[in-house]
Amino acid sequence: MKHVPTLDIRRYDTDRDAFVAELGAAYREFGFCCISGHGIPRELIDGFYDAFQRFFALPTETKMKYHIAGSGGARGYTPFKVETAKDSQYADLKEFWHIGREIPRDSKFADVMPPNIWPAEVPDFKQQGYGLFEALDHLGTRVLRALALHIDQPENFFEDKTDVGNSILRPIHYPPITQDNIPNVRAGAHEDINFITLLVGASAEGLEVLSDGEWLPITTEGDAIVVNIGDMLQRLSNHVYPSTSHRVVNPQNENARKPRYSVPFFLHPNPDVVLDPLDSCITPDNPRRYDTSINSHEYLMQRLREIKLI
Repeated sequence: MKHVPTLDIRRYDTDRDAFVAELGAAYREFGFCCISGHGIPRELIDGFYDAFQRFFALPTETKMKYHIAGSGGARGYTPFKVETAKDSQYADLKEFWHIGREIPRDSKFADVMPPNIWPAEVPDFKQQGYGLFEALDHLGTRVLRALALHIDQPENFFEDKTDVGNSILRPIHYPPITQDNIPNVRAGAHEDINFITLLVGASAEGLEVLSDGEWLPITTEGDAIVVNIGDMLQRLSNHVYPSTSHRVVNPQNENARKPRYSVPFFLHPNPDVVLDPLDSCITPDNPRRYDTSINSHEYLMQRLREIKLI
């Protein structure tokens, strides 16, 4: 059976050409790869898991203090059964929190990147959460260096396009499923919006990726983090890097009665980056797929409307 490979990112420094080739091949085939050897301390991941699980255990009325109506969930809390996969009839069975990049409030992007809010009831939430945000942001930069080389761009091609990216760390709680035969799933089939997504916590069953018409389960072992392509990078790469449909299905065993937690980090470009296909990704076999220009903020707003967050 086919499976999404796991690659050790330390090989970028010791065996670069082969690593870049294998990483590029994985993304061309699956749009997904698992990354090990990243060096993010287990204590940092576990510390944030502990903090956000304490937040989600709070009463609903307490959590709703941190829901900012009309914001598209850009910061703070989004309650259960709000986000809905594009074209899906049923809302996802999840609640989540958004942590964004801390930027100076006189930044030119301050109007589209609001300040973070933090739950007073969980004092270590900020330190643990923003620590993991920065660690995953750094790892994402390393992955993008290899992705740039694979499409004949300079190693640092993405760095001035993501240094103030509108990235999001999203701790998610999928509550226990207590009813049989509900039409909703934990997360309906969807593609991500951003450049790449780094998922901490795919060790629990449920995540599946669509490949050649088949749903392949993905679970990780050890320190591996799942990293997948989002729609913005698919567009920029003229579909050399595909943004693949994936979902989180309801367990068909006793695990359905247990909560599931995960933490994706959505690495976004800076809001003003134009997502036109790169010349290096346009070939006779892969002609240019997009004729109109759009920047990443405009694209983000369009997609948030589709998934009912705004």
